[in-house]
Amino acid sequence: MNHEFLEALYALEKEKGISVDILLGAIEAALLSAYKRNFGTAQNARVHINRETGDFQVFSQRTVVEKVEDPRLQISLEEAQKIDPRYQVGEIVETEITPRNFGRIAAQTAKQVVMQRIREAERDLIYEEYVSREGDIVTGVVQRIEQKNVYLELGKAEAVLTPGEQMPGEVYRPGSRLKAYILEVRKTTKGPQILVSRTHPGLLKRLLELEVPELYEGVVELMAIAREAGFRSKIAVYSKDENVDPVGACVGPKGVRIQNIVQELNGEKIDVIKWNPDYSKYIAASLSPARVIAVEIWEQEKIARVIVPDYQLSLAIGKDGQNARLAAKLTGWKIDIKSESQMQEIYRQEYAEYYADA
Repeated sequence: MNHEFLEALYALEKEKGISVDILLGAIEAALLSAYKRNFGTAQNARVHINRETGDFQVFSQRTVVEKVEDPRLQISLEEAQKIDPRYQVGEIVETEITPRNFGRIAAQTAKQVVMQRIREAERDLIYEEYVSREGDIVTGVVQRIEQKNVYLELGKAEAVLTPGEQMPGEVYRPGSRLKAYILEVRKTTKGPQILVSRTHPGLLKRLLELEVPELYEGVVELMAIAREAGFRSKIAVYSKDENVDPVGACVGPKGVRIQNIVQELNGEKIDVIKWNPDYSKYIAASLSPARVIAVEIWEQEKIARVIVPDYQLSLAIGKDGQNARLAAKLTGWKIDIKSESQMQEIYRQEYAEYYADA
């Protein structure tokens, strides 16, 4: 090692942000391990790299004692004071023991340490870049599929889409591009592990912000999302500007904005409704596309009874109860859906019971 090597380290510090002192310290530790591996481990030793010239030295370290029991680790007070009269018992005497043929080993070791530190620094940079993007979306290319895990190439990094975060019925083929939501970024010994999702409601939220400028700019506010990935989602939006229709802004001219999102989500249906501070109107709208006749609410219990035409009952409930389930999730209310004929029967019974008691 020499002055040119030091200059290369300083250039590396500027380019990669790796401290020269940290690098030299790591090289010294690695050289000490190499020395012990090649020249014996019985004695205490220290490796020092000159910060100005780049030259290195190996020193043995022996403790000053009254009586020497192990000459590899100890030196008598008499012998120590021959070197320097100021030595006292308990102090450490260093003697240079740099092997003549240690230069080649030192060069190889230094190169390995530097390369390892460069890899670590690059991993740290990638980690810092993606950990700050948790909750955002990325576009990746399907690289491979292993044990049902889908690996996405993001450029410098790789993301993992686990089976639990994959959309039902979605087929992933190597080379295809798709967007995913960054769930979590973990730091591992092999580099950052980026976990992504295609089912998280945040994916829909970010896709809306990309497609709808009014949402991104804050003119339109996304109040709530309810999603059953791959099947149906409901979003409630509100406009701070009375001149801006929040539903129209999200749907876009001829429905182009919402269709772009539906296409990205492989046909997942998306109901866009207008958020309303009036609970009755909000709950009625949440059951879209069904038409609602009336809503009865018990505000303290957050329970609502919704009345729909007989022919709209199955539409309001949805397949396997999906529409009603999403409406309840969107509004935060427990929703009981009744048809007109069912309500007429309930009212008849209540009327009969009332007059029977009277």
